[in-house]
Amino acid sequence: MTFKQVGIIGAGTMGSGIATSLAQQGVEVVIMDTTAEAVERGLAAATKFYNRAAEKGKMSEADVDAASARLTGATDLAALADCDLIIEAIFEEFSVKADLFKRLNDVVGDNVVLATNTSALRVSDLAETVDNPSRFLGLHYFNPAAINPIVEVVRGEKTDPAIFDRCMDFCRNTAKKPIACKDSFGFAINRFFVPYGNEAVRLLDEGLGTAAQIDRVAQDCLGVAAGPFVVMNLVKPKIMFHAQRNLGPHGAFYSIAKTLAERGDSDYAFEIEEDATGKPENDEVIADRLRAATFFPVLQEVDEDVATAADIDMGAGLALRFGKAPCELMDSLGKDEVRRIVSLVTDNYDHQMPVSVEKVGSLRA
Repeated sequence: MTFKQVGIIGAGTMGSGIATSLAQQGVEVVIMDTTAEAVERGLAAATKFYNRAAEKGKMSEADVDAASARLTGATDLAALADCDLIIEAIFEEFSVKADLFKRLNDVVGDNVVLATNTSALRVSDLAETVDNPSRFLGLHYFNPAAINPIVEVVRGEKTDPAIFDRCMDFCRNTAKKPIACKDSFGFAINRFFVPYGNEAVRLLDEGLGTAAQIDRVAQDCLGVAAGPFVVMNLVKPKIMFHAQRNLGPHGAFYSIAKTLAERGDSDYAFEIEEDATGKPENDEVIADRLRAATFFPVLQEVDEDVATAADIDMGAGLALRFGKAPCELMDSLGKDEVRRIVSLVTDNYDHQMPVSVEKVGSLRA
């Protein structure tokens, strides 16, 4: 094992899920949060997961006991002093994360590997708050982290290549499929997945279809297991708001849809109708817009060497359950059709056509 003891800061959904997965794979884990109640909820979530796995015959009682014994809780950062890897999994706000890492400087040695589970913030910006930023990188686990196999391993501008490789191996050794990513807002997967959801809200705002219709068309044209509104209701629209806001530096197309912007941090869910018919005359327009919102960011990140086309497709399939992975789908549609679809973004938002459109047909080669 490349790390003997891992500290997880944040006992919420993501933190407890990462801890659950690692302990099941033989890693000693300290899960830390600001209150004992939060820590107990995180530990209880792990116990519940293990017990359900045992009921399904996926874990033995001995395995349950062993995994549970590897998990301990704490409410003080000092409890993480003996960890050799610490993963931050707290609120997706730069200032909150930056403050945490500044406080960690006084708790752990500068040889301890520090990682952020951010889904969209630049790792290199957070690294500036850390003593010895060469040991800092991104480890973005996907929800539900206890079972989702994908982890984006993000190399910051100052990340030591040896530490990056060590973390890639650690992910493989703990039953995950790592995606090597260059540091960029949104990394490999949320770079396109969040704008795809944002575009669905734009379509709803423009009255081109109902939420149920847009979900239906998405399932057909992209082969997703669940449409964007079902997914946004599961992860909470306010999470999508923050994620899309973090993508803003990429340009005009990444601006936040009207409803997401207006409702911001409030707790709400989209109403999804039982009848998914909507306005069937708009099905083709909706399909084109959803594909454009997916294809354009993917081609941009291929241009920027954020990740390989094969890894982007692996993440789309395994993390997001896209039945038609973006690069494979573009290759099947052909260069002319993809150019037509992507021009819906480039023409309307004054972006350049990605150079990688010329590789369509052999993106995954």
